[in-house]
Amino acid sequence: MRLQCAVLDDYQDIALKMADWAQISDQVNVISFHKHFESEAEAAHALKDYDIIILMRERTPFKASLLSQLPKLKLLITTGMRNASIDSKYAEEQGIKVCGTASSSEPPTELTWALILALTKNLIPENQSFRNSGPWQSTVCSDLSGKTLGLIGLGKIGTKMVLIGKAFGMNVMAWSQNLTQERAEAAGAQFASTKEEILAKSDIVSIHLILSERTRHLIGENELKSMKKTAYLINTSRASIVNQDILIKALHNNWIAGAGIDVFDAEPLPGTHPLRSIPNLLATPHLGYVSQYNYQTYYQHALEDIQAFLEGNPIREIRAQ
Repeated sequence: MRLQCAVLDDYQDIALKMADWAQISDQVNVISFHKHFESEAEAAHALKDYDIIILMRERTPFKASLLSQLPKLKLLITTGMRNASIDSKYAEEQGIKVCGTASSSEPPTELTWALILALTKNLIPENQSFRNSGPWQSTVCSDLSGKTLGLIGLGKIGTKMVLIGKAFGMNVMAWSQNLTQERAEAAGAQFASTKEEILAKSDIVSIHLILSERTRHLIGENELKSMKKTAYLINTSRASIVNQDILIKALHNNWIAGAGIDVFDAEPLPGTHPLRSIPNLLATPHLGYVSQYNYQTYYQHALEDIQAFLEGNPIREIRAQ
């Protein structure tokens, strides 16, 4: 009897085209779910008979409360090698293997710059005006050259951001709780000694941090009020690094010029959510990692993870911390 494998949150109905699943078809039956489960109860009911589940990032949380309702689950695969929405400790206690895949940092870097350019060059209102036969040139865009790009976080993506910012002729500053002056300068960025300094001096603040208890709500009312009124905030990392309620208040009251956001506390974002109607917000539906290359990598590696598991030699295991 073949094992049953579920691919979750395949919004674009593309997962089964991104790898040669026929390689395991004699041992595994792979089913793709295109719609997001609205509740844990719905997920538990739909997945109770599956032996293998493949997650797309953190779209569907797998806490102990859900895992405990999946008695047949033997292998849980997440795209990427980090997934804070999985209770890895509980999975390990239940004998469920948790494995991951490689992931490229280029797509979120590219999307970050798409948001920056669209905001500062007024591309959305100008395109809307063009399509609606409105005014020809109705705004005056902001310059990037000579302005300051403030990077909160200087990991793989942040380091790439330095190079691109400099290519636009920008001054680049960086800060994080663990960043040193030596590390910042080695990456080509000016070191900001405090969070307050980088927020006050930057024309564009872009967040590139991992969400943790230290970074949750790192940006709140005091931080947003300390930014320039002409500045933009970009977040393509994790929603909860910025206090979402305070961000809504900041945008409504024009504490800052605007924001570009790709991540949200609730995903998919409800249709009536206030973020959907703020004029100085440019938002995208968590597209940072959504690219042809990443999807091909995710699902090809997921296939390899399953093959290795079937052979009794799991690869890319994610251990409980």
